[in-house]
Amino acid sequence: MNRDGLELLRRGAGILGVEIEAQLPAFEQLFTLLQEGNERLNLTALRTEEDIVLKHFVDSLTCLRGSYLEGPLTVMDLGTGAGFPTFPLALVKPQLQFTPVDSIRKKVEFVRDTAVQLGLSQVTPLVGRAEALGRSADHRDRYDRVVVRAVASLPVLAELALPLLREGGLLVAQKGAITPEELNAGRRAAGEVGGKVQVVDPFELPVSGDARTLIVIEKLKPTPSKYPRREGVPNAQPLFWTPPQKLAR
Repeated sequence: MNRDGLELLRRGAGILGVEIEAQLPAFEQLFTLLQEGNERLNLTALRTEEDIVLKHFVDSLTCLRGSYLEGPLTVMDLGTGAGFPTFPLALVKPQLQFTPVDSIRKKVEFVRDTAVQLGLSQVTPLVGRAEALGRSADHRDRYDRVVVRAVASLPVLAELALPLLREGGLLVAQKGAITPEELNAGRRAAGEVGGKVQVVDPFELPVSGDARTLIVIEKLKPTPSKYPRREGVPNAQPLFWTPPQKLAR
């Protein structure tokens, strides 16, 4: 990472109120490892230094808006991809115990190797799908937090994440701009699986100005045993929600 990249990271984190000066060497190492991994494994479509710094590093740190990740907590990162938001969060919040999950083995192996090279012993990657993990006794009702980037609509995220949370746990979902229709469906889906949308926090990604929304859903009661539905069904048939592309005739 060159000087401009470091200054961009400092600026973005500073706008978020996150102190990262002591972690800058680790972020530089993460940047190098990600570039090397990308050449071998095609981990992410983001290639430029500016995109990686803003849309991986700084964007991951937006999970720290509010105090949802304070204290020693167990955190599952669903659909972690190349390790985001896990890596930036683990670097600045070493008290968090992360289980980053992805269904693609090569990505999980990259995350595992990178965690070792960064000395992040609190990061334990896992190959798996949320539908299966949510029905596993080893993972259902086990986590204090689930974090997830914009990998699906809000109703899908609610169905996949809440079974993994203990009662009182929080889903912290990173989304772009969200429509009232999707938000309303997400509220209904959250209620169906034992939760409630507690926070809808629209903001702009530092420096780039891209629209973002941080949505926090609290698990208030046990998730009915029929959720999550079998693999692929939550995405194909989201609760209370018909994605706009499916409306076309």
